[in-house]
Amino acid sequence: MILHIDTKDKKIIRVGLRANGKGVSEMTEENEYGSQVLLPLIIRLLHSTNYQLQSLKGIEVETGPGSFTGLRVGVSVANALGFALHIPVNGKKIETELQY
Repeated sequence: MILHIDTKDKKIIRVGLRANGKGVSEMTEENEYGSQVLLPLIIRLLHSTNYQLQSLKGIEVETGPGSFTGLRVGVSVANALGFALHIPVNGKKIETELQY
């Protein structure tokens, strides 16, 4: 299951799930404060499809063009989830081993 995050619009946030290249479900929320609804929207999408965060195999996030602040929030959430779940974001795995 791949999570798709689109926060490029200032006030419209979209999240979706894909499996085997096909869309499973999508949710959109319009809000004056835009990306503040991103995490709750992801959780609602997962609950509505009976999936859990742990079932995600990757995350795709829109990187632009679009609202700079919205894109930063989308990429930050995607990277944080990718790091926590040990899954790739936009096809790249985040290294979780700390080098000292």
